[in-house]
Amino acid sequence: MKIMNIGILAHVDAGKTSLAERILFDTNVIDELGRVDQGNTQMDAMELERKRGITIKASVVSFEIGDLKVNLIDTPGHADFIAEVERSLSVLDGVILVVSAVEGVQAQTKILFSVLKKMRIPTILFVNKIDRMGAHGDLMVDIIREKLTPDVISLCGVEHAGMKQASAVVNYFDWDTHPAFLDQSIELVAAYDEQLLTSYINGETLMGEQMEAAFRYQVRQGNVYPVYFGSAMTGVGVANLLTGVAHWFPVNDQREGEPLSGVVFKLEKEASGEKIAYVRLFSGSLGLREQVRIERKNKDHESESDICKIKKLHALMNGCSVPAAKIVSGDLAKVWGLGDVRIGDVVGEQSSFIKHFSFAVPQMETRIEAVDPNKAHLLYQALISMSEEDPLIQVLKDDFHQDLYIRIFGEVQKEVIEAALKETKGVEVRFLETRIICLEKPAGMGQSFEIIMEGDNPFYATIGFRIEPGSPGSGVIYHMEVELGSLPLPFHKAIEDTVRNTLQQGLYGWEVSDIVVTLTHSGYSSPVSTAGDFRKLVPLVLMDALMQAGTEVYEPIHRFELTVPEAMMSKAVYKLSAIQAVVHETTVQNGMSSITGMIPVAVTENFKKNLHSLSQGEGYMIVEPAGFIRLNGTVPTRARSDYNPLNRNEYLMHVLRAY
Repeated sequence: MKIMNIGILAHVDAGKTSLAERILFDTNVIDELGRVDQGNTQMDAMELERKRGITIKASVVSFEIGDLKVNLIDTPGHADFIAEVERSLSVLDGVILVVSAVEGVQAQTKILFSVLKKMRIPTILFVNKIDRMGAHGDLMVDIIREKLTPDVISLCGVEHAGMKQASAVVNYFDWDTHPAFLDQSIELVAAYDEQLLTSYINGETLMGEQMEAAFRYQVRQGNVYPVYFGSAMTGVGVANLLTGVAHWFPVNDQREGEPLSGVVFKLEKEASGEKIAYVRLFSGSLGLREQVRIERKNKDHESESDICKIKKLHALMNGCSVPAAKIVSGDLAKVWGLGDVRIGDVVGEQSSFIKHFSFAVPQMETRIEAVDPNKAHLLYQALISMSEEDPLIQVLKDDFHQDLYIRIFGEVQKEVIEAALKETKGVEVRFLETRIICLEKPAGMGQSFEIIMEGDNPFYATIGFRIEPGSPGSGVIYHMEVELGSLPLPFHKAIEDTVRNTLQQGLYGWEVSDIVVTLTHSGYSSPVSTAGDFRKLVPLVLMDALMQAGTEVYEPIHRFELTVPEAMMSKAVYKLSAIQAVVHETTVQNGMSSITGMIPVAVTENFKKNLHSLSQGEGYMIVEPAGFIRLNGTVPTRARSDYNPLNRNEYLMHVLRAY
């Protein structure tokens, strides 16, 4: 059987979950249609998804079109869950991008399309809600050309748009009898096909079959985009769409004879706590009770691997998860037994088929606590469990103040986490302060050392450090000027580990980065010195050297591309300048202005919220992390979560237990 993996993307409320329900109904996977507004859809399993009518976690289900098996991944459309979208894109062969015929091309639609276009993922545009009052008909194609891309062609016509009896009329697959349609297709495809362009210019007759093959190839290359019309609620046009999916999207080649290569793109947990890994196979096959290699990159970008035995294997078949003895390449598998597996892990070997996309990193953190203090420990365990399923939920525990923090993308994500904790763990929570995550970097050079049994050094250890600024993006670089044999290896390890841990908090409480730390002095006294002496002395000496060097605080910034109507460009540039954004370039094309530059993360979300009114609903902004920029004047601080080695007396009172 041929296999294809597709996704559905859309702006919130454009109807992608309703479309998924309709597809499952029309392909006989479900017997009854669910409705988002009634909270009974097949694809949205979380209670919050049903209540709010939005998709939060990527759902996976399988259906068949003739002899083609299609695995459908219904992905979120909200900006706070873009990580789920990116994760799903890495395993897809094609995407249905849903556009509302009533609201038109919306802001998130533009953002999603820009990602799809950049990654050249084959995409079909489905104009939904043609039966709703105020729906645009064939005019939507012009709107799409203006606001998304000129490289589209409608394969349907619309009759009675905006009325209950609205219908989609097929007008494709017959280039030979529609000369105007043939000419339009040639003009579109020839921009990417030099041979076709030459034939057209030379007046050669192009047959419909030749044109269809050229069109299909360019769709699969992510250069041109078919447009279909319909209504997910009534089912009009959905059959045409499914025919187009089977015809235009690429089908996976069978690579069973090649080495195993797959990637984990989703995790679930059973009640027992055992992980279920969703794996997309690009080559080779997975067999029950086989031993497989799991590989990942650690935080230092070094490869680490483990060998695991597959305990249970399920295939996705017609809406169900069924036991399987073997899963072939091109398909998706549910796998038990992969131990401490994580999203993004490679199953088998790395290969050119695996697409690696950089995930955005949360740049805000918020304090979270249980409403019932007796459930604080349960809350911590629940958050750790959630972070294992979603690597972009980062949990930080302040053992000094007994506070918990999570790093997030936005306010909606808070609501999702709050609802999930209550729904699945029975823990009610509240969020306290939310802040932008800054960095500290050394401003100059500093040096400090303490000699064993000299001055007021109470530890059986000699340590000295020199601190210098490192190159941008270098993190923490640790060097030694002392002989490796000057200390037992466990002492050296204790020093380096404590250096890295101590630099999690600088002079203002933020993590210190782009720093070079050199061990300049070392010494011990046998047999009384212990690794603990070095662990306790390192923070004092290191922070003294850091105080001499001084640090500067850097805030995170985004690289942005803002698109607004030409008439509003000056106002947009003024508003950006008022919030310390830096404009690099402005261009105008087809009545729309594109503005690029840098904007502080701290003001990005608020600017996005006001963008709708600023641009009368026509503007949208695409941002991506662009590092950090130095803050001037008063800088934000973060409370320390240790015994404060910046205050020697306070620190020694704690570590020497001199209460």
